[in-house]
Amino acid sequence: MYVIGLTGGIGTGKSTVAEVLAELGAVILSADLAGHQVYQPGTPAYEDILAAFGGDMLAADGTIDRKKLSAIVFADPANLRNLNTITHPRMKELMRAQLAELDAKGVEFVVLEAALLFDAGWDDLTDEVWVTVAPPELAAKRASARSGIPEEQVLERIIKAQMDNAERVGRSDVVIDTSGTLEETVRRAKAEWGGLKKRLATGGPSSMRQRAGARDRKIESSTETRSME
Repeated sequence: MYVIGLTGGIGTGKSTVAEVLAELGAVILSADLAGHQVYQPGTPAYEDILAAFGGDMLAADGTIDRKKLSAIVFADPANLRNLNTITHPRMKELMRAQLAELDAKGVEFVVLEAALLFDAGWDDLTDEVWVTVAPPELAAKRASARSGIPEEQVLERIIKAQMDNAERVGRSDVVIDTSGTLEETVRRAKAEWGGLKKRLATGGPSSMRQRAGARDRKIESSTETRSME
């Protein structure tokens, strides 16, 4: 199984590229969905969040009110770090297990879609990383149109809370500029997919991660095999 990490800031077109790759045959694994799962009542992260931020974070149905929690953590970097310390390791554990299940089913390609792929240290679950980029102002305009949050607030959040485009680009294998039209973005995504398939077909190293042997799922698998011998 080959895992593509797909990352990028808010409003840079990750979902559009993910949809294209899904149409081309990849299975999409969403970090956002994993995040929702680790927040569920009865999970270790749920209990730790309540302990850290208080019962006021609960909605009427007993679930964590993520809007209330977001308002607190994005207003204070210390609170955001605390929340990330609680949730990110649990999300990684869950996504690793989900990848293992897909591998066992014989899935050929998986796209791990995660805005915080590098920030949270999840990139070692992947074989290579694709990043979507767009100017912050354009990304804020897109995100504002989708969410209804004022552009100024979105732009501030983009700048404050997430890794900037330059750093993501420097750590990624494939860069897709989405500042053009939708058709141009779709065409670029399809071209990169074709390039990946060609690299794999020729048997050469396809990415910096494979050349470095960085994917920790392979390391863990070999360790487990040795322990059984």
